[in-house]
This record gives sequence, structure tokens and C-alpha cells, in this order.
Amino acid sequence: MDDSPSRALLPALRIVLAVAFAAALPLAGAYPVFLMDVLCFALFAAAFNLLLGYTGLLSFGHAAFFGAAAYACGVALRDWGWPPEAGLAFGVACAAALGALVGTLGIRRKGIYFAMITLALAQMLYFVFLQAPFTHGEDGLQEIPRGRLLGLLSLADDLTLYYVVLAIVVAAWLFIDRIVDSPFGQVLLAIRDNEPRAISLGYATDRVKLLAFVLSAALAGLAGAIKTLVLGFASLSDAHWTMSGLVILMVLVGGVGTRLGPLVGALVVVGLEHKIGEIGAVLANFTGISWFSGLGEAVTMVTGLIFIVCVMAFRRGIVGECMDWWRRRRGRLAA
Repeated sequence: MDDSPSRALLPALRIVLAVAFAAALPLAGAYPVFLMDVLCFALFAAAFNLLLGYTGLLSFGHAAFFGAAAYACGVALRDWGWPPEAGLAFGVACAAALGALVGTLGIRRKGIYFAMITLALAQMLYFVFLQAPFTHGEDGLQEIPRGRLLGLLSLADDLTLYYVVLAIVVAAWLFIDRIVDSPFGQVLLAIRDNEPRAISLGYATDRVKLLAFVLSAALAGLAGAIKTLVLGFASLSDAHWTMSGLVILMVLVGGVGTRLGPLVGALVVVGLEHKIGEIGAVLANFTGISWFSGLGEAVTMVTGLIFIVCVMAFRRGIVGECMDWWRRRRGRLAA
């Protein structure tokens, strides 16, 4: 009996169940703002994973697109009085345009040279944001209104905004999945695995990599714009090099080149930052060392320790190691 139709329905069923589970989380007592923070960074990590995991390009300056879209969306919403959907679109457009500029300048470089160019350009943009009057320097953009979606739905309520953010992130995630599964995505994988061979097959690899870079920048910009809409402010930390390091950490912890890796990595890192005070109190009670009670001030030390552990024990990331274990288990069962 042919069960191919039922097999084809499995991915769609899994997506529906995952979305239903995410939609039920606030009703089960989860804090909507925390969940939206995780979704924003999961989308940011997924955008970066499209570049690193599926194209093989390491960018040290992806915070530039995240921060540029955050400021652009904030200015559009607060100073120009635009509706939220227009503010989000403007943030994405600015990030995509910036991605096209940065990509054009750096895409012909390989390896660490490409990474250093993206870092240098991102830091230049950071100092522009520091000095520009519209960003308000170190004070950042404050009191950014959420507005009404399509002029009808008020986003002032956290729960309402959560479901809007969930719908946007799911749509963006499905878009990334479609890219990866398309012929264009197969070309990206070919470039990642063996670029000279892809060139010999007739592909214009620089143009393909530039398009992947712009798509990644636009999706990172969408994450930054959503973050501004959710939290109501945009700050210099959104465009700082530490934000680029944070998204690299999320992808590496979750699993480079995996579908769920960015989500798991974002959940681990963001969850750790939100719960670091409670973790410190538990460690202080368990060890008797009072320094742990002030662990909230040393969150980067803890995330760095987690990164070291993951690199040493989970070289493929959490999701990558789980997938490898499952493949080996199925192989043993089949044998």
C-alpha cells in the first residue's frame, strides 16, 4: 500500500502542531513579552543561519541590519506617525538596501576577509548611529507607539501583539524553508560545499551569494523592526558588535544548517538572560558562594561558558547532535 500522501502531510501536520503549541503558551501562563523576545531573536538567528549554514558565509556584522531596521521602524512609528505594518516594511527595506551595499562591497572576498569587511562596515554604521541626531545617541529612541494594525486592530495589548508577531515569524520561517528547499537553495548548498565546482557548472556564484546576503539582511531587519515594535524602544546595543556575536552564539548552540537550530539557540540564550538572576540564586544556595547571587552582572561570562561547553560536547549544536543520534539509532534498528 502506497503511503506517500500521508508522508507528504507529515511536515504540514508538524507545523500546525508547533504553531498551535506556540499559540497556547500565553494561555498556559507564559509571559507574552518574553515569548516575543524569543521569536524575534529566533528569526534573527534563522536569517543568519541562511547565510552561514546554507551558503557558508560568516558575517561578523549582522547587527548592522538588525539595528538599522530597529531605528528605521522606530523613526517611522514615532516621528512620522506611520502604521505598524508600514513601519515594519520600511525597516525591512532599509535593511535590504544596506545589505545590498555591504554585500556588494564584501562578497568578492573569501573566508575571514569577508567576515572582517562586514565587521568593519557594521562598526562604521554603529558610530553613525552614535552621532546621528535622529537616534538620540546613547539615550536611544524611547516611547515608540505600537499603533493599530491596518487601522483596525490595536496592538497595545501584549497578548494581541504576540499573536501578530507569531504569525509574522511563522510566515518568515516558512519563507526561509521555501528558499532552502527550492532550486535556488540547492545552488546555495552547492556553493557552500564546493564553490569552484558550482562555478564550473555555470552558476554566477557571486550574484547568488549577494542575493542570499540581501535576503538574510532583510530577514534580520524584520527581526529588528519587530523587536522595536514589541519593546517600544531602539538602542545602540541593537547595532553593536556584541549583537552580531550573540546571533552567532545562538546559531552555533542550536546547530548550524538545521531548521530548528536557530529557535533552540535563541530559546537557550534569551531564556538564560531572562532567568540569570534566578540561576545565580540557586547556585549560591547550592554552593554557598555568595558571588553567584550577583550573577546577573556576569551574564556574558555564563553565555561564554555555555558556548565553550557546546563547542566541546555538541560540535553540531544541540539540534545537530540530536539529529545525528536519531540517524545512528535508526541505522542500528534497520541493521
